[in-house]
Order: sequence, then C-alpha cells, then structure tokens
Amino acid sequence: MAVAVVFDSAGTLLRTFRVAKDLSKRALLLDIETTILTFSSMDRVLLVLHAHSKDLMNAPPRQLLSEYLKLNRIGFGIACTRKVITAEDVAEVLYHDGKALVEDLQECIRAVWEECKREAIIAMDSGAIVNMSLGSIEFVITTGGKPFSGAREAIRELHHMGIATYIASGDREAKLERIADYLGIPRENVFGIATPSVKAKVVEDLRERYDMVVMVGDGINDLPAFRSADTAILTEQQAAERPDELYRSADYVVQDLAEVVRVVRVICESGGDICRINNARRCV
Repeated sequence: MAVAVVFDSAGTLLRTFRVAKDLSKRALLLDIETTILTFSSMDRVLLVLHAHSKDLMNAPPRQLLSEYLKLNRIGFGIACTRKVITAEDVAEVLYHDGKALVEDLQECIRAVWEECKREAIIAMDSGAIVNMSLGSIEFVITTGGKPFSGAREAIRELHHMGIATYIASGDREAKLERIADYLGIPRENVFGIATPSVKAKVVEDLRERYDMVVMVGDGINDLPAFRSADTAILTEQQAAERPDELYRSADYVVQDLAEVVRVVRVICESGGDICRINNARRCV
C-alpha cells in the first residue's frame, strides 16, 4: 500500500516563536498564534513577505514598509484568510499602506532573534496581517522556528517504512526548503505559501497517486486539509489554544512526532482497513 504523509511546518515540524506588532496600539504581542489572530476577523489576510530578515534589518527604519516593498520589488504570498480574495486586492492595500514603518518589522525581527539565536538551525519569516475593511496593515509579524527534537528521526523512520513525506505550509518556500534539507524531505515535495485551501488541494492531488494520504497539522489553518485527507493527525507538541472543531476533525491527537510514526505504522499494518485502524487507535 502506497502511503504519503503531509506535514504542516510551524508548530508541527518546527517549534515556533511568533511576534506580532499591533500597529494601532504600537504594542508587541509575544508568542502569538498568528492564524487564530487572522481567523478572528473575516477581513484579515495573513501575508508572508518574500524578503530576507538581514535585508529588512539593513533598511531605513523610518521608511514606510509599503515604500520599501515597492522600491525593492518584494512580493508576497497569502498564507491564511477566511474568505476568497485576489492577490491584486491584497496588493492594493499592502503597497499603499501609510501606517507600518520598516522599524516596526525590525522590532519583531529583533525579538524573535533574541529568542532563537542560540539554536543550531533556525528558519525565520516576516510578514503582515492586512485588514481589507480598514485598507491598511494591521499587524506586522516575524516567526522563527527550529525543528522539534526527534523530527529528523521521525522522518528517517517513515522513509525506512517506504512512506513518502511532504511539507505543505503557509511559510516562505525558501525557508521550507532549508528545513526540508535538514530533515531529509525532498525539495520537490515542498509546497510553500500554501493557504488552507491550497493545502487541501495538495492533499486531494496526492490522493490520486497514493492509496492513503495522512495530514499532520497543529492549527486551524490545517482544517481543510484534515477534511481532505484519509487520516488526519493533530499534534499538540507546541502548546497553543485550538478550537474544538479542529479536534472533531482529527482522527488522532498526538503529543510528538514519534507518535505520528506509530500511527502511520498502524495504518500500514491494517492495509488501509478503516475498521482495523479504528480498533487500533486505543493502542497508539
């Protein structure tokens, strides 16, 4: 039986530290759950900027972020939103914002770097949450993540079992490729800047190639992919508030990536028999 496992990145493969700056209150929000922050309003759109942290730190602090992005032709990806929206509409808000300064994002980058700088490998991304009804950037954001302890071992064990592994995440693709290289996941199996609907489409497409597709995630933005997968695994390895709807959509709830391997082993040994999988859940 051909089985594929699709992993979310932040909070699933990576222990992630997120910092947002609320531009209306001029306040930093430490270790914030950015997807929940985004999903709390229909008008919010979470964006990942295609910019390197070092370049952002070298930019003029008092320059408008929108001007910096335009002058340097920096693109973006839509990572999370509750409604269908075009990139053109989002660009109109992002590139004409008159509120966010480069120094606001630099403040977030410094806070994340202080938390993560001692790690052997760190992947950082910066972005923003735009509010379409306000017509402006509402929050600027930086995230930093390191692979969970045992992540490489879990991926290696899955590969030894003949399981194909993938990453589908809202993070920047360059960041994900670096993590994939470290974990041993082929770069061609990495899908970056993946909105919730894109994650679901990745899973649906893989179901045409594999007998069983497993989705592993930790947040509300993984919900559509959970529903598209043959088996959905919710991991609680990173502490966070999660809605009941996410738990109801999960077939398994696990505490670490080693448990993911055990679940996949049960699936393989069952031959995909749903009754046998259900009966084996209490043993995992």
